[in-house]
Amino acid sequence: MLAYLDCFSGISGDMLLGALLHAGLDLDDLRAGLATLPLSGYTLDTERVTDHGLSGVRCVVHVDVPDPHGHRHLREIRDILAVARLPQRVRERALAIFTRLAEAEGAIHGVSPEEVGFHEVGAVDSIVDIVGTALGFELLRIEEVYCSELPLTSGRVRSSHGLLPVPAPATLELLKTSGVVWKSLPGEGELVTPTGAAVIATLAQFGRPDRMTVQRVGYGFGQKKLPWANCLRLLLGERAAVATVARDEIVVLASNIDNMTGEALGWLMERLLAAGALDVSYATIQMKKNRPGTLLTVLVAPDDAERVAELILRESATLGVRMSHLERRKAGRREEIIETPLGEARIKLKLLGERVIAATPEYEDCRALAERHGLPLENVVERLTHAARAHFGLDAPAAVGNSSAEERNDA
Repeated sequence: MLAYLDCFSGISGDMLLGALLHAGLDLDDLRAGLATLPLSGYTLDTERVTDHGLSGVRCVVHVDVPDPHGHRHLREIRDILAVARLPQRVRERALAIFTRLAEAEGAIHGVSPEEVGFHEVGAVDSIVDIVGTALGFELLRIEEVYCSELPLTSGRVRSSHGLLPVPAPATLELLKTSGVVWKSLPGEGELVTPTGAAVIATLAQFGRPDRMTVQRVGYGFGQKKLPWANCLRLLLGERAAVATVARDEIVVLASNIDNMTGEALGWLMERLLAAGALDVSYATIQMKKNRPGTLLTVLVAPDDAERVAELILRESATLGVRMSHLERRKAGRREEIIETPLGEARIKLKLLGERVIAATPEYEDCRALAERHGLPLENVVERLTHAARAHFGLDAPAAVGNSSAEERNDA
């Protein structure tokens, strides 16, 4: 599963949890996983919110009593995660986020990550946000996370160190080497919190995913009242499959012929096809001295080129054969038999990857059914084509089809 974080109003730990819950994360499963942490004295509550026309979930961690261990070190966080009965990847992701935070705080204060005493982030509510996010990603099977540009506001934010400029120093330190793009947004106040920054700096890459098919959308609301909907938008989906197109090499044999009858050219075509030519075609041309002539074009596999070229020289009136080696892209092909209102018929399918993009009834079967039912051939072809398109789901608005003439082209 892919996740795209649309941070048009920033990101925080509770906003991300709310978005995960709104996108389908089960609240009972989240609570059950968090209950294995050696933490107590808190409740995790949610509420439905509608603001500026958008509806979603606000997630709130209520701490019953002041946390006596509000200033935790990385070692203590590591011990908490070690004893929790959580999937291994949840513990690893959560610890990676806390470690990234410790490194950022250590860089700001000039101490090692192990010496950093987490303040706000070491509190119960922040631990719940970070571990809950890692657990939510696991429960929703999120493998890759992408993040939009982030809003850049002004002002100050209150912290245990006093008033700090926005974005907070820890937020900037976390994101300075992540490839983040900051987009100026009028207004004051913190929209990207250190917790939110730590999550995306650790688990996400900035930019949009390629070829994503969106399956779920979640909105997680923050606490502030803003002139717009203060929420994080989360898009969940899968990477759209890219149709695989087969590649190969062919040799194009070409020759100008000006002194062969129509019957002889017909004989030559039959001989070339029997010899393994992929396609044979004729085109009328004007040659030197204004003589009418015929351009012979033959497509062959590289291994057959010399043998077929020799056949052309031997069986035709030409004195030379031009040879061009080309790379080719080709659609897949398959034949299936389906039941139609007129009887069974073979259907030639054109494929891109595993997707059927065109279906054409076999001419010989159309001819046989036309004779059996006493119907015009064109009427039978039309009815069988309609039955084949319906059978393979090609009449949907998004379907792509090609003409029958294109289907019969073996080039």
